[in-house]
Amino acid sequence: MKHFFKRHQGRGSYDLFSTYSHYLPGIGGMFMLLAMFFVGALLGNVLVLLLQAGFSAEFAQEYGTVISYPVMFIPPMLYASFQSRKNEFLPWGEDGNPPVGVPLDTNNFGRLGGGWLSLVVSIATMAASFVAEPVNTMLPEMPELLKQALEQLTEGPIWISLLSVSIFAPFFEEWLCRGIVLRGLLKKMKPGWAIAVSALFFAVLHMNPWQAIPAFILGLLFGYVYYKTGSLKLTMLMHCVNNTLAVICSHIPSLAEAETFMDVMSPWAYACIYAACIFFLTAAVITLRGIQPARPREI
Repeated sequence: MKHFFKRHQGRGSYDLFSTYSHYLPGIGGMFMLLAMFFVGALLGNVLVLLLQAGFSAEFAQEYGTVISYPVMFIPPMLYASFQSRKNEFLPWGEDGNPPVGVPLDTNNFGRLGGGWLSLVVSIATMAASFVAEPVNTMLPEMPELLKQALEQLTEGPIWISLLSVSIFAPFFEEWLCRGIVLRGLLKKMKPGWAIAVSALFFAVLHMNPWQAIPAFILGLLFGYVYYKTGSLKLTMLMHCVNNTLAVICSHIPSLAEAETFMDVMSPWAYACIYAACIFFLTAAVITLRGIQPARPREI
C-alpha cells in the first residue's frame, strides 16, 4: 500500500491531468489516438442525428456542436487513461524505483513570470494568425457545404459559440495535441521534429485544408511554447485567444463577410500591420529562446 501512495506523490498542476502522466506515446501511439478521435467524431455525428430525430433540426443545429464536441474526445481520453494506468503499475525497476511519468502541465515561465509571458504569447498568437492569413488566399474556394458547416459554429447565441470554440476546443485539443502527443514525442525524438509532427497531427484533426494549414502554422507556435515552458495552461490560453478572436470577427458584419483582412484594409495599412506582426512574433520567439526548455520532474 505504501508503494501505491509513493506512486501518487508529486502530481502535476491539475489533478485531472495526472491520470495521463504515465502515457508517453510515440508515432504508433499517435496514430492510435488519431483513430480513437475519428471514432469519437463518428459518435458525435450520430449524436447530432439523434438530436435531430428526437427534437428538431433547429435544435440540433443550435446545440449539436456544444453537446457532441466533447464526445469526440471521449475515446482518445479513455484510451490514454488506460495506457497510463497500465504503465503506472508496471513492475518496479531493478533500482527499486517505480515506473516514471511526466506531468502534462508545469510552470517553467522563466524570468518573465506567468503573467507577462501569458501576455506575450497571447499577442504572438494574434500576430501568427495574421501572418498565416495569406496562405488561405492561395487555396481554391471553400466548398459551400463546408462553408455552411463552419458558419454554424459561430451562428446562433454567442455564448454557445464561445463555449464550443473558445472553451471546449482549447481544452480538449490542447490536452490531446500538446499534453499527450507532443509530450510523448519530446521524449522520443528531437524537439524540432516533435513540434512539427505534433503540429501536423493538430492540422489533421481539422479534416480540411482551409483550417488545417493555419492550424499547422499555429501548432508550430503552440508546440514551441509547450516545449519551452511545459505549460498546458499557456497553450490553452493561446488557443482560446485565437478562437475567440475568430468568433468576435464573425459577429462584426463588415468582417464576417470578408474572406481576409485584405478585403477591409488598404494595402498600405495591411502591409504595416503585417510587418508589425512579423516583428512582434520574432521578438516573442527570441524571448522564449531565453527560457531553458522545460524538463518537468518525472513522477
